[in-house]
Amino acid sequence: MPLPQSIDEVQSLLAGQNYVCGRALATVTFLSLKLGRPLFLEGEAGTGKTEIAKAIAAALGRRLIRLQCYEGLDASSAVYEWNFAAQMIAIRTAEAAGGAERDSLKSELFTQDYLIERPLLQAMRPQAGGAPVLLIDELDRTDEPFEAFLLEALSDFQVTIPELGTIHAPEAPIVILTSNRTREVHDALKRRCLYHWVDYPTFEREIEILQARAPEASEALSREVVAFVQRLRTEDLFKKPGVAETIDWAKCLLALDVISLSPEVIADTLGAILKYQDDIAKLQGSEAKRLLDEARASLEPA
Repeated sequence: MPLPQSIDEVQSLLAGQNYVCGRALATVTFLSLKLGRPLFLEGEAGTGKTEIAKAIAAALGRRLIRLQCYEGLDASSAVYEWNFAAQMIAIRTAEAAGGAERDSLKSELFTQDYLIERPLLQAMRPQAGGAPVLLIDELDRTDEPFEAFLLEALSDFQVTIPELGTIHAPEAPIVILTSNRTREVHDALKRRCLYHWVDYPTFEREIEILQARAPEASEALSREVVAFVQRLRTEDLFKKPGVAETIDWAKCLLALDVISLSPEVIADTLGAILKYQDDIAKLQGSEAKRLLDEARASLEPA
């Protein structure tokens, strides 16, 4: 599918994948696609940064290649590895066969046959249907040396394998980087990207998202759920619930045939929206009722 030609078209494409986004996010996404620039999305966990990459790939019919970042990730793990087990079997076989095969094996051990391609190298390969969507997820979990390596890969869209040479992407992939801001990402990397902070949505926007992702929920229940979660985000919690938790909670309530929230239902299902015991403990007793009353009060017409 061709790239969208307007901001409105971006919003329509994403809406077709049940991804609801505001004008600002649609604009920076359009510019990233139009200019071929990587898109750097930063924000709290669960606000939809990863989901937008999935939605873009699905909407455009492109392959999604995901590099999940973690502490200690290095270039070799992100680009390629050699299949040492297969190489050892080839060596043992050649040794058993004699000298002639052993000599020819030297030039064959480091070829495509023994290469295990990791996400960055996969993204440099031609793909059916057009350039893939490369998602570099939670970049803030890596360290600065890996960031420095990414500078070359994102600037020139090429990677170098000493045994094979430099591999250049015939068509630049659509690159989306995400960060939960557990640490600051270096300015040199940010300068090569278009940047957008993905914040918690407004009440109206979160209602739209919930209706798109959990359409079975009644309007009354959806409004109660969103109002409660938004009130919960104002509390002093270790980890505030994101939009992903709002959707998960609504689906849990539907599975329990809940029609309306109550302190008892909230207490029974807190594990769907809060992921730390200290946060859950804060909502025991009368606290859940207090927040529910405040959430319902916010829904009443002024």
